[in-house]
Amino acid sequence: MERLPLSAALLTCLSLVAAVALVAASAAAGEASGAKVKPIPVIFDTDIGDDIDDTWALSVILKSPEFDVKLVVGDEAKTEYRARLLAKLLQTAGRTDIPVGMGVGSKDGEGRQADWVKDYRLEDYPGTVHQDGIGAMIKTIMEAEEPITIIATGPVPNLEAALAREPKIAAKARFVGMHGSVRKGYKGKDTPDAEYNVRAAPAALQAVFAAPWPKTITPLDTCGLVQLKGEKYAKIRDAKDPLLQALITNYRIWCGKNPERADTASSILFDTVAVYLALRDDLCKMETLPLRVTPEGMTVIDAERGHKVRVATEWKDLGKFEDWLVERLLRPTVKP
Repeated sequence: MERLPLSAALLTCLSLVAAVALVAASAAAGEASGAKVKPIPVIFDTDIGDDIDDTWALSVILKSPEFDVKLVVGDEAKTEYRARLLAKLLQTAGRTDIPVGMGVGSKDGEGRQADWVKDYRLEDYPGTVHQDGIGAMIKTIMEAEEPITIIATGPVPNLEAALAREPKIAAKARFVGMHGSVRKGYKGKDTPDAEYNVRAAPAALQAVFAAPWPKTITPLDTCGLVQLKGEKYAKIRDAKDPLLQALITNYRIWCGKNPERADTASSILFDTVAVYLALRDDLCKMETLPLRVTPEGMTVIDAERGHKVRVATEWKDLGKFEDWLVERLLRPTVKP
């Protein structure tokens, strides 16, 4: 059969996929060999301040020299609370060079880490705060010389809004998210669930899946199994590093009336797997699946109407990932 010419858009997408694959392979090889590689430009889009795992994910990002963090943005309402949390954590880490963006939705509302920022105002942040986080995201992507990796660890109304405002960002970025449930659900059960990040804004994730950029996710099948316990957790709990101390303080606050939970084990660290997949994926079984988001928030395999997404469907070695996570968090915080 005669082959039809590829469209310019498809060629652009294929070129970006190849570039992203090369960046990821280089990062993994560099980490294994100790060689220095050019950092991956990153935007972190997060609903930090609800579940504590976003705070863990940000800590991993800030400990990773492979990342060049261009912007962090709070997603899914409570925008001022999320921005204050991000700003104070960045200031604690000595990374006030990183701009903070406020996402879509209401500024009102707080969450379970509110006590940690009760006396902290956005005006206290020495760095840049963008009231229009969507505009800042678009500008960062469109002006970048290399593809931007968007690490998303919450519902994605910000990304839906950014794609609607400037669809061309899909040609200059890739998406790595903690979203969905393909074959397994919460707590490893053998039936999928409507995972929260999807259920909270299903149309937004469907827009992200429909965009012509490379897409990778960790669903509950893999991220829902990550928890640090015993000696592995104790190393983080007892660390003297200022960022890790802030992390554990936030965890105790998040635990509410049961702060002793923070003595023995972490909560489920869903979002840390998305950070890992932005760097490498060798510890996961990866499948390219046609996924469709239902109005109820399910991520279903649909060969006819689904969009191709790279999915971490199983662990090859969960214990090694936990070791990687602990080692990574115990590193010095990356300085600008």
